[in-house]
Amino acid sequence: MPVASRADALSAAAREFDSGAFQRTLARRVAHRTESQNVERAAALRAYLVDEIAPSLAALGVASQVFDNPGGAQPLLVGQRIEDPALPTVLVYGHGDVVRGLEGRWRDGLDPWALTAQGERWYGRGSADNKGQHSIAIAALAAVQAARGGSLGFNLKWLVEMGEEAGSPGLDAFCRAQRDALAADVLVASDGPRLRAGRPTVYLGTRGVANFDLTLRLRDGGHHSGNWGGLLRNPGTVLAHAIASMVDARGAITIDALRPPPIPAAVKRALADIEVGGGPDDPAVDRDWGEPGLTPAERVFGWNTIEVLAIGVGNAANPVNAIPHEARATLQLRFVVGTDAARLREHVLAHLRRHGFAGIEVSEPTVMAATRLDPDNEWVRLALRSIEQTTGSKPALLPNLGGSLPNDVFADILGLPTVWVPHSYPACSQHAPDEHVLASLMREGLLMMAGLFFDIGEHAAALPRRHH
Repeated sequence: MPVASRADALSAAAREFDSGAFQRTLARRVAHRTESQNVERAAALRAYLVDEIAPSLAALGVASQVFDNPGGAQPLLVGQRIEDPALPTVLVYGHGDVVRGLEGRWRDGLDPWALTAQGERWYGRGSADNKGQHSIAIAALAAVQAARGGSLGFNLKWLVEMGEEAGSPGLDAFCRAQRDALAADVLVASDGPRLRAGRPTVYLGTRGVANFDLTLRLRDGGHHSGNWGGLLRNPGTVLAHAIASMVDARGAITIDALRPPPIPAAVKRALADIEVGGGPDDPAVDRDWGEPGLTPAERVFGWNTIEVLAIGVGNAANPVNAIPHEARATLQLRFVVGTDAARLREHVLAHLRRHGFAGIEVSEPTVMAATRLDPDNEWVRLALRSIEQTTGSKPALLPNLGGSLPNDVFADILGLPTVWVPHSYPACSQHAPDEHVLASLMREGLLMMAGLFFDIGEHAAALPRRHH
């Protein structure tokens, strides 16, 4: 048999795309109405795994099983193909659920459940998040097998969940229970957007997120502002000053306990050539906003922010001449590794007491942890070299996304280095009407992943292993 080559794997991937086969496969998957936020779609969620993903993985020699979710109605699939226990094992993750279709709100009457090509754009719910992205991984693995005569050169495991858009209920408990079945040496997955459409991107973790409410109730009912103004504390005014004590006028956090440690040198090096924004649909970056002394990339990928998501006092739509009795605000902490987010409520309460705002109630936040792999990890260096060889351009390396994913399940519970290679772009209308992917990015992503999976097999003996 001829010696397998990297070029053969890329050629097989290109044929899959250029023949229209990849587009037809994605269209079939988009047609599954897998809205995890819709309780009426329970059967569709399971059908996607049983009828779509399991047969596709079986064609790769991956034996799979569908499991009930310990935390909800959304099932999960685990698959594995073991070529040789001495080889490294790659875990691939994807989610087959989507947000609501929002039928009737798409441009030109587009059907969210039909993949529709209009020029460079392929429209359809899940095309970007996440069906297009895990479809690339499946097709790329098939291309590598075609080039290598049926082998991959490494062991392969898959985890596909159907509840990511509902907050991944039960994923952490499931992975704890299935730790042995999911044991691997690295996670390679795709989700989210590139830094921008024209630059391949690798990210290694995510910022954490915690939402919490501030509530100040001073009395029962409102009181006439002419009769009582100047005599009664206004909860809106008090709450505004409380928030201003937590975040200064330019958006920098003033609660020392919620500020992160200094940005590590390796992270600073990785972010040195990262330019945030600049796309045709991107908002203009406010250069004088946020933590002083940091670049825009460092502020969003290497630092913490507290954002005011909503604030309410009185009736903004129909104000009356009365001092309100209550004010409420929802705030959000986005944070990087090293932040003491587990004690967020304790830190906020202590800060408010020190500043004379002891009457404000602070809700207990739900925290999604932050993760960040060392950019000098050998799996990262392999991915960067591979993608640059395939595309001819240097990928953007983000030690973590500015947003959040359940990456802590893989990094902390399963103990894996995590390498994410996204295939969407910032203006894809993810979660909104008109969600779409760019055909050129799908094709390039398919070749990138075929090259990466081929290179893992070629360099398997030299790649770091976990001690299970």
